[in-house]
Order: sequence, then structure tokens, then C-alpha cells
Amino acid sequence: MEYGILGLVILALDIWALLGVWGSGASVGSKLLWTALIVILPVIGLIIWYFAGPKGSVKAV
Repeated sequence: MEYGILGLVILALDIWALLGVWGSGASVGSKLLWTALIVILPVIGLIIWYFAGPKGSVKAV
């Protein structure tokens, strides 16, 4: 059962990362590469995306 809960947490974080990637201002090609990395390597891809991935668009006031 431990792995089931851990798996759900990783899935939720990966979905959060994918939403962050597709909500960013990066190019479509970059978004596709980040998506592939996160989907193919869920844990490692999530960690790499968190530190080096495209950031969400920030609205300037």
C-alpha cells in the first residue's frame, strides 16, 4: 500500500509540472521536450523540471 500512495503523490506532482510547462511562455518545441522528459522519467524529470524548467508567465504591473 505504501507504493500506491507514493505513486499517487508522484502522479499529482507530475500533473502539476505538466500544467506548469504548458502554462509557461516557452516555445512549443521546448514544451514538448519537457513533457516527454516528465512523462518518460516521472521522478527524475520532475526534479529536473523544478530546478531548470520553464517558469510560468509572470504578469508585470
